[in-house]
Amino acid sequence: MSGGVVRVDTTSPVPPYEQIRAQLAALITTGRLAENDRLPTVRQLAADLGLAAGTVARAYRELEAASLIRTRRGAGTRVAPLPAPAARPDPAELAALARVFVAQARTLGATEDEVVSAVRAALRG
Repeated sequence: MSGGVVRVDTTSPVPPYEQIRAQLAALITTGRLAENDRLPTVRQLAADLGLAAGTVARAYRELEAASLIRTRRGAGTRVAPLPAPAARPDPAELAALARVFVAQARTLGATEDEVVSAVRAALRG
């Protein structure tokens, strides 16, 4: 995984572990991180982001619980094969992703109309 892919806004109301989890989940589910790609160690990513190792560890635990990554002693943490898609998206997951996006867009100074417009453009592909 190349450096600088994950960013954390410490002024955001979204907890840092959730920002990390949501960004990595998006990178995995969109294929930007492929199966078997190696993720940085908890300590390395924490140092890169200037966060406590426990924060990154929590994000990794949640990604592992969602079957998006797997950690093996000696082999590190790697992207797992994507699980079969659920019949319906989890509303809580969608809400969490939306909160992260909105928080990051607001730090850029985006208005509500600009945020909605960006989402519509992304949906159109």
